[in-house]
Amino acid sequence: MSAAATTGSDRVTTLALCWRIERTDGVTVAMTDHDRDLTVGGMRYRAAPGMTPSAIERAEGADPDTMTARGALDVAAITARDLAAGRWDAARVVTFAIDWDDPVVVPIALGEGRIGEVSWQDGGFAAELRGATARLERPVTEATSPACRATLGDRRCRVAMAGRRRFARVVAAAGEVVTLDCAESVDNGWGEGVLCWFGGANGGLRNAIARSAGAEVTLRMAPPFAIEPGTLVEVSEGCDRRIATCAARFGNAANFRGEPYLPGVDLLTRYPGA
Repeated sequence: MSAAATTGSDRVTTLALCWRIERTDGVTVAMTDHDRDLTVGGMRYRAAPGMTPSAIERAEGADPDTMTARGALDVAAITARDLAAGRWDAARVVTFAIDWDDPVVVPIALGEGRIGEVSWQDGGFAAELRGATARLERPVTEATSPACRATLGDRRCRVAMAGRRRFARVVAAAGEVVTLDCAESVDNGWGEGVLCWFGGANGGLRNAIARSAGAEVTLRMAPPFAIEPGTLVEVSEGCDRRIATCAARFGNAANFRGEPYLPGVDLLTRYPGA
């Protein structure tokens, strides 16, 4: 066997797989399948032998790149409770291989993507990772709609959100109904908005608000964990996406992203008595 072949064979046996997972709330977890921790690029990758990724499929054409990562739920950084609560939804995943015996060698990039579907298997989990080309599966153009397709305060809506978000404390909670220590300034002003949890077991999660009345907000879905009085939250004003609301309440009809006067299949149901 040649010296070159021997060197190549040795390098294969010293390769370790590393992956970094960046949640949407800013929490980052770095792990490796090696039996000890590794430091790469100033970041420490914790040894997680229980995490086993599948083969990585890289496509040269327009087919989306995919990979599946499986692991036991006893990994301290990833728990069943957080997975079920959606803390890891759409998290960015970066994978690469590195020669743990020669830290000078440049890591071999294997791909990156976002966590898609998560399933439960034999006391563990399996998370599908979707590559950048998976975005090509999205519709190229938007469908017309009588309601606005922008989100209040985004770059298309352009409504300034300064003064439309405020911090509050939870006074009481029962299911989807949460009572705060302050009241809204506009009737149903927080309806269709968002409530962000800044403390307690739900810290870092977000809940959509169905409607509001004074200091009481009704969430579209109850939070996954128990709510303690005094928990800090942030509530953001919402919009029902109607042209009348956009013009009267926000003075923003020029940026309305809908077609309220375009005839559609629901034309007959838009009027009283239809």
